[in-house]
Amino acid sequence: MSTKKFYIETYGCQMNFADSEIVNSILLEDGMVPAMEVESADVVLVNTCSIRENAETKVWNRLKELRKLKKSNEGLTVGVLGCMAERIKDRIIEQEHLVDIVVGPDAYRDIPRLLKEVDDGRKAVNVLLSLEETYADIAPVRTTGNGVTAFVSIMRGCDNMCSFCVVPFTRGRERSRPMESILKEIKQLSDDGYKEVTLLGQNVNSYKDGEHTFSKLMYEASQVDPEMRFRFSSPHPKDFPDDLLHIIAEQPNLCNYIHIPAQAGSDTMLERMRRPYTREQYLNLIDKMRSIIPGLSLSTDIIAGFCGETEEEHQGTMTLMKEVGYDLAYMFAYSERERTLAYRKFEDDVPEEIKKRRLTEIIQQQMDIQLQRNKAEIGKRHLVLVEGTSKRSDEQLQGRTDTNKMVVFDAWDFKPGQYVEVEITDCTSATLLARPIQLSSITEFYGAAVEA
Repeated sequence: MSTKKFYIETYGCQMNFADSEIVNSILLEDGMVPAMEVESADVVLVNTCSIRENAETKVWNRLKELRKLKKSNEGLTVGVLGCMAERIKDRIIEQEHLVDIVVGPDAYRDIPRLLKEVDDGRKAVNVLLSLEETYADIAPVRTTGNGVTAFVSIMRGCDNMCSFCVVPFTRGRERSRPMESILKEIKQLSDDGYKEVTLLGQNVNSYKDGEHTFSKLMYEASQVDPEMRFRFSSPHPKDFPDDLLHIIAEQPNLCNYIHIPAQAGSDTMLERMRRPYTREQYLNLIDKMRSIIPGLSLSTDIIAGFCGETEEEHQGTMTLMKEVGYDLAYMFAYSERERTLAYRKFEDDVPEEIKKRRLTEIIQQQMDIQLQRNKAEIGKRHLVLVEGTSKRSDEQLQGRTDTNKMVVFDAWDFKPGQYVEVEITDCTSATLLARPIQLSSITEFYGAAVEA
């Protein structure tokens, strides 16, 4: 009997990509091998996202393409993993006949058994959510990526129940991995030559392992390897710990970059969204962050056209973004999600043309803000971690600053995984252009860490 080949396609957030690495490990342990392309696979698994309608539309279209592939390869097994699995299990199997296997984000360990059910001629489903599953004992297998940066999941699920968000229904309640298992994975990444790790969770600052808080985890992570950089995503403004800000300021390898979702800029909108902070409280938090961490870079999430949004509320979001001056923003028009509080309680009553117009205004203003903030970088020096070759020229490299800004510069003899000191010479709203100066290191560029 020949060894089965599997191929995983991943859509959506960083957490989904981290989940695919867990599935890699499970399938390899079961004796399967990865296929180099979808056409040569015996099993194709699509790891899905349900956050926005556009993300689900992409998955539906891809599954229809794979159905055509199944017609020419009758032995092909197609499965759906992740956040869409529970929501669409009946439609995707019984009505559309698109897939053979459906697996929720807490049931990845069950995939080998489910595949055997498919071999026996049955459709296979497991979308049960768990109060305990964290996959802490599974070492992710990273078959893609640049070999320089990696994502490490520290917790799963979310308890916040924001009215627009489907995550608590697709990923379940919050539960944290043991800190020891996280630090062990980070140490292995360091040994394997990775230079940057992003710690992932739907609400990372709620991380809790006994007496160990997220602040404690970040400090301990920084001690694993002084030449490995650390980021995290995403925290919640409601309970951002002050001690974490001081730890970031003191430890050179904890990046001076925080993604801090605002979602909207008026108290009335924040209340309907069930975001438990006011505009004033959010701005006070931003002021505190910047006062403790010099040179801090900030990004955010913004939703345009949420239920009942008035023109005044839209302008409140615009003025909030202008007042904060984000270095980057992820901006979306609201799309209704079944099972959320907004779906059950409110009406999706902002016309599409108004949503699109408001989103366009938000994006245009943010591009202007980013251009001005990037212009302020000209003449400054940064330490850039080389991630790979520039998309536009093989003679240039690209990488990110400590503040998460993309930089492009001449390649010289530098290689991915090296730190290069550069001087910023020009910019666009999305990218910094730089002159390389010399190889460096975190300790050389920033100095020694402060003892805890």
